[in-house]
Amino acid sequence: MKEEIIIAGFGGQGVLSMGKILAYAGLMQDKEITWIPSYGPEQRGGTANVTVIVSDEKISSPILNSYDTAIILNQQSLDKFEKTVKPGGTLIYDDYGIMNPPTRKDINIYKINAMDTAIADKMEKTFNMIVLGGLLKIRPIVEIDSVMKGLKKTLPERHHHLLPMNEAAILKGMDIIKKMN
Repeated sequence: MKEEIIIAGFGGQGVLSMGKILAYAGLMQDKEITWIPSYGPEQRGGTANVTVIVSDEKISSPILNSYDTAIILNQQSLDKFEKTVKPGGTLIYDDYGIMNPPTRKDINIYKINAMDTAIADKMEKTFNMIVLGGLLKIRPIVEIDSVMKGLKKTLPERHHHLLPMNEAAILKGMDIIKKMN
C-alpha cells in the first residue's frame, strides 16, 4: 500500500496539522512516511498545502507532481490541484467557499460539508478533523486509534481535554462524506 496525498486550503484551516496528524498516525503503524508542508506568509489566510505519503515500503522520492488523493478546502486550491489527481484517484472537497466544484469525470469526487457541520455543531476548531474523518472513511490508510495517538502527540498537553471532541469530529466526518459522481 502506498498513498500519495495533497491537502490544500487557506492557512488557518488546519491543513498542515491534518497532514502532520496523518503522518504521525502512519508512524504509529510502522509505515514509511513523508510530510512536506508548503506555506509562507500565507500561513494565516493565504493558501497552504502539505504533501503526505504513507507507504508500506520505502519511499523513493517525496517530491510529487500527481496524487492518489487530493483534499481541497478552497477554490484556489481546487483550481491548482484538481488536475494533479491521478486518473482513478480521489478528490475530497468541502464546498464552503467553492464557487466552481470539481468537474473531472475520470476521478472519484466526494463532498464533505465539514465547515457547515463544524459551525452548526459549534465545533469550528475541529473542522480539519471532520475532513480527516471523511478521508479515512474513503481511504482507510490508518486506523482511528493511531490518528488519536498522533493527535495526542501534536496537541499541547493543556489541550488534551479536547481529544474526545476531536474523535467525535472524525466520526462525524465519516458519516457526512458523500460521493458526487
